[in-house]
Amino acid sequence: MRTINISEKAADIHSFIVMDVLERAKELEKAGADIVHFEIGEPDFDTPDVVKKAGIAAIEAGKTKYTASLGLRELRNAIADHMRDTYGVTIQPEQALVTSGTSNALFLALAAIIDPGDEVIMSDPGYACYPNFVSFLGGKPVTVPLLESERWQFSPDRIAAKITHRTKAILVNAPANPTGMLLDDAVMEKIASLGPLVISDEIYHGMVYEGKARSMLEFTDHAIVIDGFSKRYAMTGWRLGHAIAPLPYLRPLQKMQQNFNISANSFVQWGGVAALREGASFVEEMRAVFALRRTAMIDGLRSIGFPVPTPPQGAFYVMVDARRYCADSLKLSSDILEEAHVAVTPGIDFGPGGEGYLRLSFATSVENIARGIERLGRFFTNRR
Repeated sequence: MRTINISEKAADIHSFIVMDVLERAKELEKAGADIVHFEIGEPDFDTPDVVKKAGIAAIEAGKTKYTASLGLRELRNAIADHMRDTYGVTIQPEQALVTSGTSNALFLALAAIIDPGDEVIMSDPGYACYPNFVSFLGGKPVTVPLLESERWQFSPDRIAAKITHRTKAILVNAPANPTGMLLDDAVMEKIASLGPLVISDEIYHGMVYEGKARSMLEFTDHAIVIDGFSKRYAMTGWRLGHAIAPLPYLRPLQKMQQNFNISANSFVQWGGVAALREGASFVEEMRAVFALRRTAMIDGLRSIGFPVPTPPQGAFYVMVDARRYCADSLKLSSDILEEAHVAVTPGIDFGPGGEGYLRLSFATSVENIARGIERLGRFFTNRR
């Protein structure tokens, strides 16, 4: 019998629990169950017609070959214009790297700076994949706790206390997954002044209901901004993202892109050009619908005994404290799925600081939110 050799880094990487929840929910659906999905962070809107038409037109015009490894010049120009028009930030198109999804952009950015043992500071709770990326690359995730009593703000003082000679970057995300919170301007300014490179994941910009999303590039040019098209243009399956970096990082990023990905899909990039040039009205229409869903989710949760003291300012998630029912959020979410047929994400997916919490996505219709809340109400009434 042949020996199967699996690398330690592949064997040790943690699963993305929300995907495990989704896959179990799909199994139950195949068996005939009616599942309400509050687990996945994917807009249920169709991609805008203007974007689909641009992609189809590119295919029909034969634009199906490799592009330059950094991406189409037309798309990089559109990214630069977007930064100027949205944030008042001037970048050169040469600072943009177009990637096959935002996760790919983040992975390349981290790979450009991490040597074995290097540290990257991030929040806890925070997006589940961040520490996995850093560990996979041989680095060390260093976490800073976020507290609901402090509006889930990323404390610059706590960050500063974690900075060492091995710190390569501070990773921020606002609006944040899983909390939906923005960072206060003063917090962003202080983080930018701490010294290390800041990597800012801005994928949920455009989905803001209270306050204003600010780009880290408004506060410092010593930053790599990660963004993409999945969320605000409902283009998750198109797999299109980008990184904006100081020029000295571009050649290393480009070389990795050449080796690992060649380039992002050509016709998909033309869809991205259309999204940035012509998609603003779609973003606003979708944001307005999500605002109504946000209210429905918050009101519904409060009606069944969850106070939601820190309503999300952006993204499409609500974090609720369920510790009075069960300290084990993974078991609790499993019980909810199996018994109430509502799929929710356990807080432990986002780090020890999320344990005891549940994350609920309102990226679904108001009608589905009402059905899910009704089921959750019955479930927790029985638990009491």
